[in-house]
Amino acid sequence: MTLRIEELVLYRDAEGGVLDTLASLRKNLDRIAEDPSLRSGCVRTYCRMMQEMFDIAQNYGFSGNVWHSWLTYFLVYHENAYSRAHEIREKVTGGISLVALHDFEIFRELFSYDFSDLEESLKVRLYGMAADYEFGGDDRRLASRRIRDRIEDLSRKLSGSGDLSSFKGYVDAFYRDFGCGKFGLHKAFRIVHGQEDQTEIVPITNIAHMRLDDLIGCEIQKKKLRENTEAFLAGRRANNCLLFGDAGTGKSSSIKGILNEYYEQGLRIIEVYKHQFRDLVNILAQIKNRNYRFIIYMDDLSFEDFETDYKYLKAVIEGGLEKKPENVLIYATSNRRHLIRENYNDKEGEIRSDMHTSDTVQEKLSLSYRFGVTIYFGAPDRKEFEQILRGISLREGLEMDEEKLFREANAWELSHGGRSGRSAKQFIDHLLGTREEE
Repeated sequence: MTLRIEELVLYRDAEGGVLDTLASLRKNLDRIAEDPSLRSGCVRTYCRMMQEMFDIAQNYGFSGNVWHSWLTYFLVYHENAYSRAHEIREKVTGGISLVALHDFEIFRELFSYDFSDLEESLKVRLYGMAADYEFGGDDRRLASRRIRDRIEDLSRKLSGSGDLSSFKGYVDAFYRDFGCGKFGLHKAFRIVHGQEDQTEIVPITNIAHMRLDDLIGCEIQKKKLRENTEAFLAGRRANNCLLFGDAGTGKSSSIKGILNEYYEQGLRIIEVYKHQFRDLVNILAQIKNRNYRFIIYMDDLSFEDFETDYKYLKAVIEGGLEKKPENVLIYATSNRRHLIRENYNDKEGEIRSDMHTSDTVQEKLSLSYRFGVTIYFGAPDRKEFEQILRGISLREGLEMDEEKLFREANAWELSHGGRSGRSAKQFIDHLLGTREEE
């Protein structure tokens, strides 16, 4: 069977990748027949190629035809001019669509390839295991069952497509609904420094699947957060947002809630720590032209008076020459309203070395003022605390006399940081854990 892997234009594989290796091995078929000594080296190369596909299958939990799953995985993760133009848009036309059609015709041939000619020449039998693979791991340990299910569903459609038009239609529909590459299939990301200290945005694969409605109480706070986020997703004016207040009151949980609630509408979150603020310009350069809405998320944001990295953040939010992209907002949580520690020496009238004390105070407050929406999360009173306890115990299936529940919880919170949603959840977990031991 003729495979035209070398003719791929948009969907070219990296050097040494599966498709590149397959093309190279097939070129050597005639040479192996003439010189059998070449076989052992080609067999090792072929086994490494199959290993890569089996590793992907095991990491993502693929079952069935691993070759088809890998091809689909390659298509949905490949970022090129066509896939990026198509993400979360209705239709892409013009010359780029014709080039994509050319590549999809080659991929249809790849879906039909059964490796028989290659394995006969190499005298190995591996494709039979790849064609009928059964995932033997624990589904609960997978990075994302949601991604696995979407890729497997698309794989079945592509392998069963009757013609080129339907094949392209299935791929286009996937790009339109979910996008492409890491931003299309993942919700949240973190920053790492890769080779040559380059700033890389990598997926976070293990995320709590909570929604805003799972957060009991905080109705006014959740309403403000929803309104600002929905305006942002709709392309209307929206503000950077600071969630501040007492520890354990739902600030970080609210961020997780909006991520899960609005992911399908194109919301993505990138978590950045304050020691990474110097990378913000590089981060914005990588996401400013993507058709998603990004929230740069900074958890537990605060600075001591000797720290100066907050100035990088100030310049990015507002004040630098380069305009912040319209598809980016900054959401931060903090226990402090004014983010940067102040001391009495900053106040007018105190004896200090800085002659312009008013300027010093304004410098420290200016970061907080760059957040157009500020939402306060306060510790619950006793009635609200009992409401939170009641809601969590009901959700977790804990059966216990309510009066006893409240009495023991009040004793618990005295030695566990006071009344908060976090201490209520920790108390319920404690009860469930001790009951499981019994």
